[in-house]
Parts: sequence; C-alpha cells; structure tokens
Amino acid sequence: MFSWRTAVPSLREVQLAFAEAVFNSADTHLSHQVRANGLSGARRLQVYRNNVFSSLTSALQAVYPVVERLVGDGFFRCVADRYIRLHPSTSGNLHDFGAAFPEVLAGFEAAAGLPYLPDVARLEWAYHQVFHAAEHAPLDLAALATVPAERYTQVRFQLHPASRLLASDYPVLRIWQVNQPDYEGDQTVDLAEGGVKVLVIRQHLDIEVEPLREGDYALLRSLADGDALAQVYEKASGVQADFDLTTRLKHHVGRGTLVDFCLSQQLQLGKQDS
Repeated sequence: MFSWRTAVPSLREVQLAFAEAVFNSADTHLSHQVRANGLSGARRLQVYRNNVFSSLTSALQAVYPVVERLVGDGFFRCVADRYIRLHPSTSGNLHDFGAAFPEVLAGFEAAAGLPYLPDVARLEWAYHQVFHAAEHAPLDLAALATVPAERYTQVRFQLHPASRLLASDYPVLRIWQVNQPDYEGDQTVDLAEGGVKVLVIRQHLDIEVEPLREGDYALLRSLADGDALAQVYEKASGVQADFDLTTRLKHHVGRGTLVDFCLSQQLQLGKQDS
C-alpha cells in the first residue's frame, strides 16, 4: 500500500487522494502536501471541498428547480450532498452532471412520502437533456416518397435528438406546470387523476412538453427502440383500439418529432459492415 510518509507520490496518486479528500472528507495525510497560504492544510482542503460542493449543488438546482421548490432549500441541499458524494462528476461538461439524481431521490428515505418526486425529477432531466441536445434537419420527405409501398412496413424512423419520452404513474406534468415561475392559475394538483405519458421536444429554441395518448406513446417508444413500422403498429394498436398509424405519423413528421428513416434491410446491412 502506498504511504505518503515513505514515498514520493505520482501525479495520479495525488489526484486520487485529492478527490477522495474532497468528496469523502478523507485526509489520507494529503493536508501535509497542501500549500495552504496562511491556513492549515486541512483548512485549505475544506475551502476546496466547500467550493466543489457549492458549485455542484448550484448545478443541480439549475436542473431541478421544481424538485427544489417542492421539498425546500434545506431538504434539497441535503439530498444534493448525498448525491455529490455518491455520484461525483466524471465529465468535463457540467451539463452532464445530475443524471442519476432521480434514482437517489427514489432511494432517499426522507422523501418516501412524496412518491411522485423521482418522476418529477425525471421530467426535469428530460427537459435539461432536450435543451442541450443537437439540432437536426427535418425529415427528407422526397427520399421517403421513393420507398416502394410494399416496403412501408420495413421503415424505421429516428426521433429528433432533442426529444425524450417519459411515462409516470403520477400527474407529473400538472405538478411541473403549476410549479413554473410564471404560472398564475389554479395550484391544485389531484394525485388521484393518475399517470401521464409525455413527449419533451425542442422546436428550435422552444421546448414543449406534450401529453400523449397510449397509442402515440407506444408509437414513439417503439420507434425509439428501433422497431420497424409493422412492429410499431402492432404495439400501438394493441394499447389503443382506435389508433390510426397514418394520421399519427403525419402529425409527428409535421411537428418534427421524426427526422430520419431507414429500411430494415439497410439497418441489417449496416450492422454487418460495422
């Protein structure tokens, strides 16, 4: 085992020890290696620790403002502290930080009385992802028109990269809406109204959260999973008897939900070539 007292540490060892000291409050004799500029080494480490936790907590607050509003500042900071220790940032892009926050909320005993809270967080993370996702050109309708009618069932559509799907057993869209800063309507939320399925999508600079019927959600979920239209229709019509595939495809092409396509055979060939 490496000892700070008997060997000169490598850069990697110093970095790992520093991270351990910051995120887990473990000194591991690192304080003796810190140039403290008038403070003790332990005190200087605490300054670093406070700055890191403050910055990462602020990043979580920016992504999850509705969650914070629902639980309050003190409660949120407590969960954030646990999250930062369990899931320290591993990316150079701070926008990537916070993905597992809904799961930490789900396992946080003090939040057990708010069973909808993790799904509210999942909706906010979907919004965050959509905001930062890449733009994409519209679907090439001229190319789609060249597909022979007998091969329609083999078409696989690609969803816009700035789109996410969410299904919840709770009315999380209503909860999210009434907790927006500019909302001025009725604040009442009835959990008994049941769950919701939504599409979160960015249209240029505007993000929309659209509630979906069972068939529409099954359609988009199936397409996102890579299914061809034959399987897509089977799944969508299986959950909604009056589902009209042609009408709903036109709707999602028109609003920019679907941005590309390929044929099943093309996809298989691509996999063989890779």
